[in-house]
Amino acid sequence: MMTQQSLMERLPVVRGRYSENVSLSEVTWFRVGGPAEVLFRPADQDDLVAFLGAKPAQVPVTVLGVGSNLLVRDGGVPGVVVRLGRGFTTIEAEGTQLRAGGVALDTNVALVALDAGLAGLEFLSGIPGTMGGALRMNAGAYGVEIKDVLHSARAVDGNGNVHDLTPGEMGFTYRRCGVPEDWIFTEATLNGRPGDGDDIARRMDEIRSERALTQPVRIPTGGSTFANPPGARAW
Repeated sequence: MMTQQSLMERLPVVRGRYSENVSLSEVTWFRVGGPAEVLFRPADQDDLVAFLGAKPAQVPVTVLGVGSNLLVRDGGVPGVVVRLGRGFTTIEAEGTQLRAGGVALDTNVALVALDAGLAGLEFLSGIPGTMGGALRMNAGAYGVEIKDVLHSARAVDGNGNVHDLTPGEMGFTYRRCGVPEDWIFTEATLNGRPGDGDDIARRMDEIRSERALTQPVRIPTGGSTFANPPGARAW
């Protein structure tokens, strides 16, 4: 008698790592939620591309960054949860631009910009989360949004095709972008401008101080919980 294959047995060979029945409460900041049927940590973009191109078409895929702005249902997540890791954390300054991997922490991006003497990216020091999440929701704070500083973004679609996107192709609106939900952001290039290091550091200190007055920064938090109503603040 034939037995039904498990999901793990149906997935393609990868260079990264598969894990079964992983509690997502252990990898999200709110510490709630059930398990991922399979958690996949790709080694790099090529590994992610190969997985998406070869996986069974009917297997659902959910992407997870650092888990800072995510509530997971108690029943868990069926299919494969993709969690990008170290292969997607690179941050490099190139002239007046800064290239950041999809799970580079926004705060680290701001620090690299400071070290490179690039102004205009200080607002990222007040946003908990990753660059991929910032692209997905057009993250913003203190009068600046990702759309204001983005030069280009790279994403992998559900079939493993790589797309390089301009800001105009991102379809940004307030806390949203128009890129299909199954596309996974792997990299972004941001525009900075030459600035004075002391001025940049001072602005980052102001942002951190203001955030400490309005959010519980000493515990895991996703930042602002509610969207701003038109013409006003939710906090």
